[in-house]
Amino acid sequence: MSLNDPNWGRGGGNRGPGGGNQGPPDLDEMWRKFNRRLQDLFGKRRGGSDEPPRMPTGAQFGGGAGILAGLVAAVWLASGFYIVVEGQRGVVLTFGKFAEETNPGLRWRLPQPVQSHEIVNLAQVRSVEVGYRGNVKTKMPKESLMLTDDENIVDVQIAVQYVVKDAKDYLFNNRRPDDSVLQAAETSLREVVGKSKMDFALNQGQRLAEDSAPLMQTILDRYKTGIQIAKVNMQNAQPPEQVQAAFDDAQKAGQDRERQKNEGEAYFNDVVPKARGVASRLLLEAEGYRSRVIATADGDATRFRQVLTEYAKAPAVTRERIYIETMQQILSSTSKVMLDYKGSGNLLYLPLDKLMQQSGAPVVDNLAPQVTPSAPATIVPDSGPRSRETLRDRERGAR
Repeated sequence: MSLNDPNWGRGGGNRGPGGGNQGPPDLDEMWRKFNRRLQDLFGKRRGGSDEPPRMPTGAQFGGGAGILAGLVAAVWLASGFYIVVEGQRGVVLTFGKFAEETNPGLRWRLPQPVQSHEIVNLAQVRSVEVGYRGNVKTKMPKESLMLTDDENIVDVQIAVQYVVKDAKDYLFNNRRPDDSVLQAAETSLREVVGKSKMDFALNQGQRLAEDSAPLMQTILDRYKTGIQIAKVNMQNAQPPEQVQAAFDDAQKAGQDRERQKNEGEAYFNDVVPKARGVASRLLLEAEGYRSRVIATADGDATRFRQVLTEYAKAPAVTRERIYIETMQQILSSTSKVMLDYKGSGNLLYLPLDKLMQQSGAPVVDNLAPQVTPSAPATIVPDSGPRSRETLRDRERGAR
């Protein structure tokens, strides 16, 4: 059947093969039935007569009003039910004053206007932003610009995450608790930054945020906001944009200074140990030389005393023995010997090097005693350069 059919919804019209009405229900008939039931409720006679309606009796009117009042009362009482989800707390107010705090579950209170309730989410992690809004590029200079301990200005931006730990304090002790968190965070951060150097604020920004968290919690607990600080994150810490270029130059200069300082320390660590090693070696050599000279002097003195003792016993024999030992020491270190005999103008040359090559090295030691007897025994005291002290000086020079 088309919707434009005038018989649509009136019971007449096309019927199906089974004889039933295949169209939609008759809306007019439904409306008439509804009106009829209302008339029966208020006392009108059943049937289709056209008698004028009669006024309902007191019993009929009281019964209808009671039913209506009961329905209204039931709806009013049912409006007092409310549900508290897990992780939330319900706060019941009696004429606007705190009455009780309810746990998760299905709860009931007196309907309004006697009692009302507020639902506070304790599991929700809330956040406020200090120094920016929404994006770090959207800066709030009034909040972010702070003065450091070394009288420099730094631009700091943090994000504070917090949860509600006490629903009653959160609702009743402060008018705008979220704004209280913002103000406490800004105050705490300014205190921490004011006690720090600029380099520390730029390089250790997260530590600034962590150090400011206990101060925020102390302020919020003092005002009884019912808020617990969960975490403070450092978003950005940099110099103001107006001096960014100059600060970059200063940073580069500082890095160059540190680099040169490290190079100087490396050179120092390389040179100083070597110098100390050389100094220690020279000191040890000097100590060794001193000990050796002292020992040699002590030995010479002891030997001189022994020679002196022997000389006192036999002077001639001792002088001859000293002369022989001296000549043996001198001739053992040279390969040529020249002898000047008295009473003759000829100079005798003794080729010891040729003799040594022919007979070997031991020949020098054997020749020395053969040459010494030809010289007179009185040469040692007459000749000054051949004295014992002169020979000792030559020995020391040769060493």
